[in-house]
Amino acid sequence: MIFIIFTYALAVIFLLFSFIKDRKKTKTGLKKAWKAFENILPQFLGIIVLVGILMAFLDPETISGLIGQSSGWVGTILAGLVGAVTLIPGFIAFPTAALLLKNDAGYMQIGAFVSSLMMVGVATFPVEKKYFGFKASLLRNIFALGFSFIVAFVLGWVCSL
Repeated sequence: MIFIIFTYALAVIFLLFSFIKDRKKTKTGLKKAWKAFENILPQFLGIIVLVGILMAFLDPETISGLIGQSSGWVGTILAGLVGAVTLIPGFIAFPTAALLLKNDAGYMQIGAFVSSLMMVGVATFPVEKKYFGFKASLLRNIFALGFSFIVAFVLGWVCSL
């Protein structure tokens, strides 16, 4: 908690320093930051609401049954496929993964979920295909999904030591 307060205080100090040095650039930077925040806010709120609803309906036992350590490779494949088709920014994915881990999800399964979420782009495949071609995009996504399962296996092995 002290670190968070310190970080915010430091940010405010640097913002004031910037404002004193050049008011116009600081105002321009704050306006750009606000626009970026407005653009990302709908996605952010949508994911938070979705995760909140899921957590309300899925108790830790259900989560553990679907993607817990006891679910094994079936849960790992399920988590990897869900991650592959989901489009969530990283700054939301990692807190979501932490929340799932607190609710008895397995490390191997969350490893597959997060790595496929970050590397596989089913939702972005049409754009990728447009720039890189169908074959290259398909191969990249297949290899990324395979690598996600390798990451999950290694994570599961390391966490079992």
